Amino acid sequence: METNLVEEIMQRTKRKPVTVGAMLIEEFLEPLGLTQTELARRSGLPRKHVNELCRDRRAVTADTALILARVFGNSADFWLNTQRRTDLWEALNTPQRAQRITRARPLETGGRRSKAA
Repeated sequence: METNLVEEIMQRTKRKPVTVGAMLIEEFLEPLGLTQTELARRSGLPRKHVNELCRDRRAVTADTALILARVFGNSADFWLNTQRRTDLWEALNTPQRAQRITRARPLETGGRRSKAA
């Protein structure tokens, strides 16, 4: 998906996407009757790490996404995409961050190939 298209879609979405913490609690822990302590035990993650994920105080990394995917039987992409949607929404809907982003200027290649890839 092209970057401009992603930005346009995210800007049109005024409602904040579901966070990893909300997803973990509402779609996995509560329906399965799991506690944060039990998830920590099953995943091998520290309980504090699980708690910070549930409270949206910690972002999902590739390693954590792979662990959660193994525990819950879904994909690492599911967890990484959930995190990515929240990160993009926050970047585009936080005035200071959005202003910083709009200050960036695209390269003008004038028909030449840019060395940056």
